[in-house]
Amino acid sequence: MLRSESRILTTHVGRLERPAELTALMERHPRGRPAGAAFGGKLREAVDEVVRRQAQAGVDIVNDGEFGKLSWNLYINGRLAGHEHVPAKAGEPPRHSRERGLFREFYAELEKGGAHYWKSPGNEVPPGMRWACTGPVSYIGQRALAQDLEALRAALGAAGVEEAFMTATSPIRPRLNEYYATEEDYCQAVGEAMREEYRAIVDAGFVLQIDDPHLPDLWTSYIGNASVEDYRSIAARRIELVNHALRGIPEDRVRYHICWGSWHGPHVDDLPLANIVDLLLKVRVQAISFEAANPRHEHEWEIWRSVKLPAGKILMPGVISHATNTVEHPELVARRIRNFAGVVGRENVIAATDCGMGYRVHSQIGWAKLGALAEGARLASKALWT
Repeated sequence: MLRSESRILTTHVGRLERPAELTALMERHPRGRPAGAAFGGKLREAVDEVVRRQAQAGVDIVNDGEFGKLSWNLYINGRLAGHEHVPAKAGEPPRHSRERGLFREFYAELEKGGAHYWKSPGNEVPPGMRWACTGPVSYIGQRALAQDLEALRAALGAAGVEEAFMTATSPIRPRLNEYYATEEDYCQAVGEAMREEYRAIVDAGFVLQIDDPHLPDLWTSYIGNASVEDYRSIAARRIELVNHALRGIPEDRVRYHICWGSWHGPHVDDLPLANIVDLLLKVRVQAISFEAANPRHEHEWEIWRSVKLPAGKILMPGVISHATNTVEHPELVARRIRNFAGVVGRENVIAATDCGMGYRVHSQIGWAKLGALAEGARLASKALWT
């Protein structure tokens, strides 16, 4: 994995807005991914373009925009046997229930449009249906994965980019299991199946990014009124499951992303980073990506004054927010970068975004934000290396 040895490197978290034609093709397929060469060709063209644009924007470590995944998370249901569409449960309690109770009117207005973001990235399931695990889990996504890897590999050469990453979701999958005896058994089975995807990404020469927003989101959405101690016990076991799924994969080829849900809301119930930072450092990866531009978490860079970053680890703090249409001033971005570099060392910081930009802000704004990221990194580098 590249490090910021002579300047601050830049990257982002993953999702960028894909061409509408690709989205329409994927929505028409029950598993979110058409088979065959025709779709593969359109995917390669789109990935060529998005890699080129990232390089032009000044992003050092690029990806495929997650163009082959209709959803960052639910895409793997289409790549795992044992998953199918079933009728939605009547009366199921809403997610983010604590905050929804405090801001009931806000959420009622927000959801009239059907999405928490700028617009929906695509319909993941038919109306009135949901994904569920109803049988034994195994990996069946080889063709889709091969297309993703081929498209990114082909795009890199033309763009002249040195390093690329590809995202894959964590094996932690709340509220899907209807087959295994326990949710832990289910997550263990998903982890064993997803190892094929994790290994293939690394074997193809890319950095693997594990997306795990569910780790902090457990506090808000899934464990009711548990204490912080209870939450930490559950989270620690979840991290053991992630580490087990990553066993044998070199840590210096893996980065790990968390966020606090990324929906556009108040986030007053987010669990502070201080409550989970020690757990994050136990994940067997080299780089940790987390929200640090979000106004609920921007102040938390100071935690690293007292938390020692283990040797070899890299922080990838978000210095650009996906939750506002305002494009950050490069001087502000540079200041955020310098804050982290000042406490953990410049070589241990890669500047990133809080979360995926695609569909959370308008595409034009997203690209402008990536440009601000690159310019902010340039300004920070000038200050840190002179």
